[in-house]
Amino acid sequence: MAVMLSRTYDALIAAGAREDKARAAAEELVGYESRFAKIETDLAVIKWMLGIVVAGVASLVIKAFV
Repeated sequence: MAVMLSRTYDALIAAGAREDKARAAAEELVGYESRFAKIETDLAVIKWMLGIVVAGVASLVIKAFV
């Protein structure tokens, strides 16, 4: 059995979905959750890289006018 989100599964069952469809939907959402976690990690790295580039450009601009 694959990993699934139990609260989502319970909510789908309570909403009247069939058990097999609720299980499949809950398992599919786990894949999206891991994809979002990877995207958040990539964005954090990009933010740090952008900060370093902005700091470097700012130092060059300050050096050019001082």
